[in-house]
Parts: sequence; C-alpha cells; structure tokens
Amino acid sequence: MLERSFICIAYIALTALMAANSHAAALENARQSTLTRYEYTEYHMGVDVHIIVYTQSKSKAEKACAAAFERFAQLDTIMSDYQDKSELNRLCERAGGPPVKVSRELFRVLQRSQLLAQQSDGGFDITCSPIVKLWRIARKTHVLPTRGQLDAACAVVGYRYMKLDPENQTVELTLPGMKLDLGAIGKGYADDLAQEVLRRHGIKSALVEAGGDIVVTDPPPGEVGWKIQSEVKADNLPGADPANPLLMRVHNCGVSTSGDTEQFVEIGGKRYSHVVDPRTGDALTNRLAILVIARDGLTSDGVSTAVSVVGEEKGRALVKQYRGARVWIGHD
Repeated sequence: MLERSFICIAYIALTALMAANSHAAALENARQSTLTRYEYTEYHMGVDVHIIVYTQSKSKAEKACAAAFERFAQLDTIMSDYQDKSELNRLCERAGGPPVKVSRELFRVLQRSQLLAQQSDGGFDITCSPIVKLWRIARKTHVLPTRGQLDAACAVVGYRYMKLDPENQTVELTLPGMKLDLGAIGKGYADDLAQEVLRRHGIKSALVEAGGDIVVTDPPPGEVGWKIQSEVKADNLPGADPANPLLMRVHNCGVSTSGDTEQFVEIGGKRYSHVVDPRTGDALTNRLAILVIARDGLTSDGVSTAVSVVGEEKGRALVKQYRGARVWIGHD
C-alpha cells in the first residue's frame, strides 16, 4: 500500500508539472503573438547604428531603444579616437607618464584587446593607431605612405608597451607618442552593452548592428533565428536557407566580418584593405573575407580582425581558444 501511495503522489506531481509547463507554454505563445517589430536608426561611433526590437508597444520600444542609443553615445565619449576629449584620447595624451585610472568599460575592452594581441603574436594590436592614420590618408589621397613614414609609426606601436593593472584598473602607455585605436573591437562591445540596456527594459528579442558588427538575442516570433545575409561566401552557415546558402539564421550571439569588401583603396593596380598588420605597418592585400560567430560582440569583432591579419591556419587555431566561437573564411 505504501508503494502504491508513493506512485499516486508521483503521478499527481508529474501531472501538475505537465499542466504548469503547458500553461507556461501557452502564456509564452500568447505573449509572442502580441509582439510587434520596431526598427530605429541613429548615427553613433561614425556609423549608422540599427536596432530592431520585438515588443508589445511602440512606447516601450521607443523608450528602450532611446536608452540603448544613449548608451552608444556614452561609449563614444569613452572609446572614440576622433573625439579629442574622449577618455581614450585623454589616456593617450598621458602616454609616457605614470599609470592612469580608467573606467570599467574602457578597461574591459583594453583587457580583451591585450589578450587577443598575445594570442595573435601582435597580429591584433590596438596601439596601431599611428599606422591606421597613415593608411586613412592613403585612402583619401590615393598615395601610398612611404616606408620611412611607416617605420616611424611602427616605432611607437606595440602591445607590450601598454601595461594593465586589473587590481587598480589602471593603464600605463610606456612610450611617449603612443595612440590607441579601438575600431577593430569597440563596436562589437558597444553592441553587447546596448543589448544589456534593452534586456533591462524587458526586450528579449532584439538585433543591434553597428558598422557591420551584429549582436542578436532571442529569435523573432515564429522564427528559429534572426535572418542575416552573409558577406562571406562559405559553406555550412548556421541555419542556411537551401534557396540562399548565404542567408543564415542565428540567435543569442555576436556576428562580425572582416575584410576589404567595402573599405579599401586601389593604388598602382593593387588593392589595399583598411585592415593593417601592426607588426609591419602594411595594409592587408591577402583578400581574405572572415566571418566569426561568437558568444558576444566583443569576441566576434576582435577575433574576426585578428584572423584576417594572421591568416587561415593560425586564425582557425586562435578561434578555438574561444568557447562556442566559429569561423568561416572566404577567398576573393
């Protein structure tokens, strides 16, 4: 009799659990059916930032997205190398001096940048700003920088000259004249933090895109993932559509590409990418197109650039160091 009682109790508990799960599923389905798509665009960090959200009302979407854009604007005052008074440039002004206390956000992205620099043997290096500026001029003037100019720039480039102190959250740039450029990692990080803002406003399904770097959360209602058209011609993309193999479906991840698809200059019949090799000062000419999908935008953005510099073999090995990250490499 005792055994039969236990069986009856277990059956009742299981039935109640199934009913609760069914009720929860019904509520979730009902909630999903009331979600509407809202899309907004603002200019931040030198690019158009797009945000798509699914939520119950326009007022909620507007309030959440306004807060996310405000976060972008705040991060621009921290990470921009164009704004003279940004926290990044104020740090660079003190290069050659004692350690400088920085914000949590800036220290986080500098810390990840240093890790990537070490993993790529300097192929990824945010101290490369003097080199990047020379190639920006080249893209405008269609005149190559001289070897002397590149060598002079390289003399103040090197991730080993940036010292981080996690305990005190300080940064020391040991060489006078050092400059930092977060263009290869900052937008993915900003996407992540914008998604945090949206989540705090109750937005569970959203896409944030800045300069081609994308971070998505839960799929749109009735979909298995966000539909994103890949710029990299590669096989076996996640959730690819048989009718369009480059249309992938992803959720809860960061998606970034790197290559010379849009930003490049042709001089003397040769195509030079906007991505540079900090170790040599040269702009890339390898014509690789890189797609990285990772757990967040901070990872996908930085890793995609690192892979484009170090090449296919070393790049695949680097990606394996990041749990859940995958890479696709196309050749133009």
